Amino acid sequence: MKPYFIKTPNLIKIIFNKWIWSFNNKEKVLFLTFDDGPTPEITNWTLDQLNKFNAKATFFCIGKNVVQHPEIFQNIVDNNHSIGNHTNNHLNGIKYSAEAYIKNFKKAQNNIPYFKTKLFRPPYGRLTLKQGNRIRKQGYKIIMWDVLSADFDQSISLKKCFDNVVKNAKNGSIIVFHDSLKASKNLQNTLPKVLEYYSSKGYTFKSIS
Repeated sequence: MKPYFIKTPNLIKIIFNKWIWSFNNKEKVLFLTFDDGPTPEITNWTLDQLNKFNAKATFFCIGKNVVQHPEIFQNIVDNNHSIGNHTNNHLNGIKYSAEAYIKNFKKAQNNIPYFKTKLFRPPYGRLTLKQGNRIRKQGYKIIMWDVLSADFDQSISLKKCFDNVVKNAKNGSIIVFHDSLKASKNLQNTLPKVLEYYSSKGYTFKSIS
C-alpha cells in the first residue's frame, strides 16, 4: 500500500486552498464522513451507531452502489445525514482525463437522487486542478479532510485506527471513515469508541452542508 498522511499537512491545504479540509470552529464539533457506500454489510450498522449518539454525518456515495442498494441509501436519507458525490465508479482522478472524469461524476450525479447539498469528495483524495475547477463551476464544494482514520488499511491494528482519530482531531475536524466491506473490521471497532470518547468530552457530530 502506498504511504498516506493521517493528518493532512498544512502545505497541501495551502496549495489546494479552494477545497475544504476542515472548518474553523471554536465549538466542540466534529464532522464525520463515510466514503464508498452504501454497502449491505456495514452501512446500516453505521447508521445505528450514529443514532445511538444523535450524531449526524456526511456520506459520500458511489453512484453504482446507490443503484444497487437503493433501500440502504434511503435509510441514509431518512436519518437526515448529508449526501455527497463520490463518482459513479470510484475513479482515481489522476488516472483519467478531465472529460472522462467529469462524465463519471455526472453519471453519479444522475444516479444519486438526493442533492440538497452539492458536495463532492474525490476517491483516494486524488483530483487534478482542472477536474476540481470544473466540478466547482457546477456549484459543488470539494470536501477533503484533515484526519484520516485509515480504517481501509487492513495492516494496521485496531488501536492504531482509533489513535489516528483521537490523537489528531480537533474542533472543526473533518474525519474520514469508510462504510465499505474492506474497512468494516476497523470501522466496527473504532467508530463506537470515537463516538463515545468525544461525546463524553462534550462534542457533537454534525453533517456538512
